[in-house]
Amino acid sequence: MVDSRIIIATHALSRLPVCALVVGLFATAASGAGDRLAVRTETGVRTAMRDGVALVADVYRPETEGKYPLLLQRTPYNRKGAAAEAEAMAARGYIVVIQDTRGRFDSEGEFYPFLNESEDGYDTVEWAANLPGSNRQVGMFGGSYVGATQMLAAIAKPPHLKAIFPYVTAAEYYDGWTYESGALMQWFASSWTSGLAQDTARRKLVSRPRDWVWEMPVDEYRVAGLPQPADLAPYFRDWVRHETDDSYWKRWKISDHYPELTVKGLHGAGWHDIFMKGSIKNFTGLRESSNTAEARQGQRLMVGPWAHASTSPEGKIGDVVFGKQAVLDMTGTALAWFDYALKGVANEYASGKPVVLFVMGANAWREEDEFPPRRARPTKFYLSAAKGANTVAGDGALSLNRPEPQQPDVFEYDPGNPTPTIGGRLCCANDALPPGPFDQRPNEARRDVLVYSTPPLEKDLEATGYVRMELYAATTAPDTDFTAMLVDVDPSGYARFLTDGVVRARYRNSTTKAEPLAANRTYRYDIDLWATSNLFRAGHRIRLYVSSSNFPRFSRNPNTGKPTFGARGFVKATQTVFHDPKNPSALILPVVSQ
Repeated sequence: MVDSRIIIATHALSRLPVCALVVGLFATAASGAGDRLAVRTETGVRTAMRDGVALVADVYRPETEGKYPLLLQRTPYNRKGAAAEAEAMAARGYIVVIQDTRGRFDSEGEFYPFLNESEDGYDTVEWAANLPGSNRQVGMFGGSYVGATQMLAAIAKPPHLKAIFPYVTAAEYYDGWTYESGALMQWFASSWTSGLAQDTARRKLVSRPRDWVWEMPVDEYRVAGLPQPADLAPYFRDWVRHETDDSYWKRWKISDHYPELTVKGLHGAGWHDIFMKGSIKNFTGLRESSNTAEARQGQRLMVGPWAHASTSPEGKIGDVVFGKQAVLDMTGTALAWFDYALKGVANEYASGKPVVLFVMGANAWREEDEFPPRRARPTKFYLSAAKGANTVAGDGALSLNRPEPQQPDVFEYDPGNPTPTIGGRLCCANDALPPGPFDQRPNEARRDVLVYSTPPLEKDLEATGYVRMELYAATTAPDTDFTAMLVDVDPSGYARFLTDGVVRARYRNSTTKAEPLAANRTYRYDIDLWATSNLFRAGHRIRLYVSSSNFPRFSRNPNTGKPTFGARGFVKATQTVFHDPKNPSALILPVVSQ
């Protein structure tokens, strides 16, 4: 099912947030299998939404007369950057429409994430379905926010939307897009917003210089005095203000609509992608919950080792080379999917298993009947330490045996000196903080990082599925965070990032309501580390880090218990992690029998 010849490349777009630089969309030789048709392009095609706002698109169509399925992409990242891909798709017998979303580049209106995408998506799908030459079978494709425009259009149920290909995108926009277990995903929220604000500033500040030159005094020329950040991205402040999963977020909760969705979907995800959780959830939710058998059976999932960024030709992601088998022709994959879903071609999507996973460590693809594999068994690896697990020099251990009575581990969490993020599930501004698997050893000497490891494995062990941690801990603060990170340590000591998670303590029971902590009281925290697929080779160690920060991936908890919006100042907290018969803290891995 997977063509491994071509690279996952970046969009060739200038001055864009790196969130747009996701799995690539360039046409290649592998995408051009079969007869290629001549293509003609209509640029700057305007269509009015139901409220009269005009959105602008480019339309690519085969010059050969006939009726063709239509592929639609709605993007905030400049439609012109998808020209090469659109031409390649049109040459394979599709009409392709690439549209700037509301308030972006050439389209009218104001951009506010998610707000208008369902209605605008519905209106655009139905307009496109009636374009000359369309056979009224519409598919949508694209990643990241472009995946969100698909999911939000799908919940509006436009009659002619038949199939989607959303990749590296979310299932809801509170959990897994902006927050994780109550903690703000600060690097993403800030860097993505900053990138988008560039076009917003262009529209607000530079579009009318002929008018502004008449204004006095001349030193108040608007470009010299930029508006407040809220004027360029008011949604950012709204995101921080709404730190619980309240009604603000629920209007865009895709997972609430799974039963009513009827579209076929190919869901693409990356083990190191910031939206991996949502991509898998969209697949499993639709496959299990859709009210139509056709939709349930029409879902496919593909998970590679990818981050929310480009992959080199040799399959390098982060600082790990997974091999050429890790690179993927996204345009060719999209065409194969839509050939099956819209043209009825009996290709690999008609006969293959619904799930294709890249097993890291083995660095090989494997087909499965479901996710997680039914044969994966949740297995507890209990934490223990006789002398203390602080730093890699401690004696923190992971064991299949329940812990004996022993003293807890203690560390101080200082928000003024948080544990720094090293790779992992990140977006955007990748030049400043690159995503993907990186060596975590630079953090192992910190006293505020507890390190628990297995002995070198005597034989290979595969973990494929959902990873979580049961943590028993106490703090001196009214609120704090606890973080967990899973790594694969090879015989040289290289500690390769696999997956991580966080819990903001006041949201330990629910993200809809804050519940302060009692000082020094022991609580159980369930930390969601999302999912992975990794073969721990014989001689490697399974390692777990426990701390209270992973900054700037997640915002620092100031330990005061105050809402994030407007909070200033912080206090230090003393954290106690228990691992004894009464409080058996454990890492839970989905172990797959070999």
